[in-house]
Amino acid sequence: MINLLEPHRQKDVCRNDLGPWIGDVSLNDDWLLCGGGVRLSLWNLRNLTFPMSVFKKTKDDGIHVAKFHQNSKLRLPNQLNEPAGRQFHKPNNALADTIENEIPEDSVAADTQSINPDPGPDALEDVTSVQPDEVYEALIKADEEKIIPGLGDYGEPVDETPFMARYEVARIMKKEAFNRALSDRISLSRRLPDARNVMCAVKNYDQQLPSASVIIIFINEAWSTLLRTVHSTLNQSPEKHLKEVILIDDFSSRDELKGKLDYYLRTRLPPKVKLVRLKERNGLIRARMAGAREATGDVLVFLDSHCECIVGWLEPQLQRIKEKRDAVLCPIIDVINDENMAYMYSTSNEFQVGGFSWSGHFTWIPIPGFEKQRLNSSTDLARSPTMAGGLFAIERKYFWDIGSYDAEMEVWGGENLEMSFRIWQCGGTLEVAPCSRVGHIFRAFHPYSFPGRKDTHGINTARMVEVWMDDYKRLFYYHRPDLKNASIGDISSRKQLREELQCRDFKWYLNNVIPQKFVLDENVLAYGRLRSRTRRICMDTLTKSEYQPHDVGVYNCHDQLYMSQFFSWSKKGEIRREELCAEVKLRHIIIPGLIGGAKGNVTLTRCSDSPNQVWTHENELIRHKETGYCIHAYGLRPEELLTVANCQESDLYFKWTWEFIAVSDNEMVKNILF
Repeated sequence: MINLLEPHRQKDVCRNDLGPWIGDVSLNDDWLLCGGGVRLSLWNLRNLTFPMSVFKKTKDDGIHVAKFHQNSKLRLPNQLNEPAGRQFHKPNNALADTIENEIPEDSVAADTQSINPDPGPDALEDVTSVQPDEVYEALIKADEEKIIPGLGDYGEPVDETPFMARYEVARIMKKEAFNRALSDRISLSRRLPDARNVMCAVKNYDQQLPSASVIIIFINEAWSTLLRTVHSTLNQSPEKHLKEVILIDDFSSRDELKGKLDYYLRTRLPPKVKLVRLKERNGLIRARMAGAREATGDVLVFLDSHCECIVGWLEPQLQRIKEKRDAVLCPIIDVINDENMAYMYSTSNEFQVGGFSWSGHFTWIPIPGFEKQRLNSSTDLARSPTMAGGLFAIERKYFWDIGSYDAEMEVWGGENLEMSFRIWQCGGTLEVAPCSRVGHIFRAFHPYSFPGRKDTHGINTARMVEVWMDDYKRLFYYHRPDLKNASIGDISSRKQLREELQCRDFKWYLNNVIPQKFVLDENVLAYGRLRSRTRRICMDTLTKSEYQPHDVGVYNCHDQLYMSQFFSWSKKGEIRREELCAEVKLRHIIIPGLIGGAKGNVTLTRCSDSPNQVWTHENELIRHKETGYCIHAYGLRPEELLTVANCQESDLYFKWTWEFIAVSDNEMVKNILF
């Protein structure tokens, strides 16, 4: 057996024993870490063909090994065959774990099977945090040799990946939440399309603009996406305006982000790129505050660690902040496809701004009509009620004057809405610069853990609503009753900040910044639970998505009002939720005993002022105005879908009642049946 864990044999084993077996050993591409700075190239093991499943998961003295079956013929560059029983080890478990994940123990092909024994991204990490410079140089050159010239240029999608199998893509996507293997083969300075409105190219900006400190927070970010963010920032920012790029390492554990990253910044990037390492996990919010303290530029520009800036992205933001120091600017955020790395953008001049849901989440919304009327051209700055929070620019002194972040918020979540409401309520503005565009990889999940597994988003948002939303916090607690009496920490300093800044109330924000926002229990004809008169069942979303169309059902009425049974009857006649309105989807179903049969389902779709979304409530009948059909409870059991049929005024199954009913514009009365 060849044991690479014996220090006195590591060098000889790697070079002499295994070298002839796979052909030339060179310091490039993927590596088997043999220790002592010697690494065995696995590049020649790619795209091999085996007549059977050749990898067998075994253990030897507690060490994971990958064992070649006897008599397995390897089609190698030098046509050598693997000796019977040959085994190999590596000094950590990354390669063995990769092989275990990629090749099932019982996978046997009838004929031949082509596999790709790629050790995966983690196998490229350094064994220790500190290595000689020549080791880092070799590793970085290995990364550079992987890059395929022109791949992904101009944001073109890379749909065919001949250098790796589909199961490898799936494995990496599951772990990293994006196609890291493909990203590693695309240039760190790839060429990108000019996604801007054509009029942006002829806009003029002052020669003297505020200097910018770009702050990038990362925690175990993939090497290629982190550095592509840095390179695009340097390449697409006028040197005279870019004061510095500050990388804040929020206590990453990946070794490649330690000594190797230090060496890369020292040898390949200008001194204006600075790296600050936090000594413990702080979370996004506090890490950004640490970055802001390090900054010396006039303007703080925050970016996520998986972005790509395009030409002209910085100047529009700096120009506006020069003109109005309490303006906070956001770029249009384009999508970098997480699987094929395509830079995706709309060729129209339409874009969206930020909104929010009463559940305390950020949403994208169209620019409202009243704001469009205010704009003179498609390149004008558009006011945005909220921001996504990952990418924005703010004058450095104003950042601190306005209260920076709530430092008692944990890790991530809620800070973007807190800052958005605070900016508007305390006299500033939040705007989107359409001539500033940045690509961003939107991941399906966070590939890193949150300390303590706490509901940081929920707790942080509860802090926010208690300070900034006044009585409207009730709508958040309808969504999160579990947080109503939760321990959220001391908020007295944030309330004091609001008082010192003489900030406006949340009703002012609703009336002046986002007047189109639907308030579920204000200016409505009725709201709350909608209950059948004959049975204790209520109209219910059946916990379906708040933002995707779906059919409405019924469920046993809850003892108190929860969001799944919270509906409003608006003054327009809509039976609605926050963004979705009820309408009839016609179909033909015959329900025995029901006169005329059911005519269709009740479904929730995006509110659109459509005649199909208007309902009346007279004599306890909920009648769909366009079709004349009524909703009914005949034969319905909990969790079944709600339907409409020919109205039967004398039939109690057609009678429904609201929980709260308006008796005047300002007064709602609770129904005694609830």
